Order: sequence, then structure tokens, then C-alpha cells
Amino acid sequence: MAALHPSPPFDELTYYPTARWIRGTHAGNTVVDTRRALLVWEPGKMTPIYAFPAADVSLPADDAVRGFDDQDLADYVTVPWDSLDHWYEEDEEVFVHPRDPFVRIDALRSSRHVRVEREGRRLAESDTPVLLFETGLPTRYYLPEADVDGSLLGDSELETGCPYKGFASYRDVVLDGRRYPNLFWYYQHPFREASEVKGYLAPYNERVELIVDGELQERPASPLRRRAEQARRAA
Repeated sequence: MAALHPSPPFDELTYYPTARWIRGTHAGNTVVDTRRALLVWEPGKMTPIYAFPAADVSLPADDAVRGFDDQDLADYVTVPWDSLDHWYEEDEEVFVHPRDPFVRIDALRSSRHVRVEREGRRLAESDTPVLLFETGLPTRYYLPEADVDGSLLGDSELETGCPYKGFASYRDVVLDGRRYPNLFWYYQHPFREASEVKGYLAPYNERVELIVDGELQERPASPLRRRAEQARRAA
């Protein structure tokens, strides 16, 4: 019988070796330096954490450095991401959390006709989108800035980060005096893998009417809501 490829969250502690040289710095000092790291998915968690041989970590054994209650990882510890200033895989800095080797992103130029509406109003329309496919997430439709109605956009202070795409800024939409926060986002300086979306804006599929080649798309469930539901089922 066919089965879906397993993906996080897992029901049990899961780990995978990585050959990448991992380093972490704090106050200008390298405090993690290893070529023997593991990627670990803790039960119910969507994203991995690093695990290091204890000998490769030069931080005091306090609340920030913890081990694992698992015989296979008895000699390993983990360091909270935010407790260090910078993290590196080889000589490239990585952000937000370790990159999952089973997550891939592809940003592909397309000639699909994409129209974005909210409350019956056209927000954007384009024949030259870039479609971004990311493992485990809905397809995102990035549209040239010129194809988005800028007269309906308002400023937003929200910023978010992604280890694969970079740091996103957001734009609100204002319709007849009503403000819809963070309905579009964009990457001003996307990472290399997502360079094709520079200068493009993506609507939040879950909160707009998205019409692709004349067909209204079903609104996907919010990834955050779906992850919370999966975590509750696993508990």
C-alpha cells in the first residue's frame, strides 16, 4: 500500500548526521566547532536542532547547554540557537534555525495568469509570476511589484526570517478604510536559492482569493495552525 513520505513532526526523537562543518560564536569567540554534528528532530517539532559532541562545545554546562535523554545521543549536547550571536555552516552564516536537508525550495518563472482579490477587489494581476515551491508548504505566487496595485498597500512593521529564503518584509492592504495587515510580503535581499523573487511580492494565499489560469484556488490551511494541530495529536 502506498504511503506518504515521512515528514516532521515525528512521534519519537529522530536524528540524521550531517557532514557540514558547524560553528557558533558568542562575543567574538568560537564556542562551537565541530565536523561531527547531528540534526535532531525532537518529538512534535517541525524544525531540527543541532546536536554536538560535548567535547566540541566550549560553553559552561548550564541551562543553555543540555543533553538528550536518549542512549544514542548520550555524548551529545545542544545549544539554543538564540544563545549565540552567529552560526555558520562551512563559511556561510545561517539564520533562524538549522536548514533541514529534506526541505527544498525552487523558484520558477512562469506564464500562468494569476489574479489576487480580497472582498471582490482586484489587488494584483500578472502573467509573469515566479512560483516558489517549498517542501511542506503551499505554493507561493510571487508577482512583479508593477503588477500589484500599490495604491492599496500600506506599511507594516512586521519582519520574519526563513533559513532558506531570507528576511521578509510585509505590506498591509487598505480597502475602503479597513486595514488587512500583512497580506503581502517580499524579500528585499533574498538568499541565493530564492534570488528569483527579488522585486516581487507574494500574497498570503490563506487570506485572499487566488485565481490561477481562471480557476479559484482553495485556500490552504495555515501552516502554523496545521502544525499546532499535528502537535496536539502527537501529545
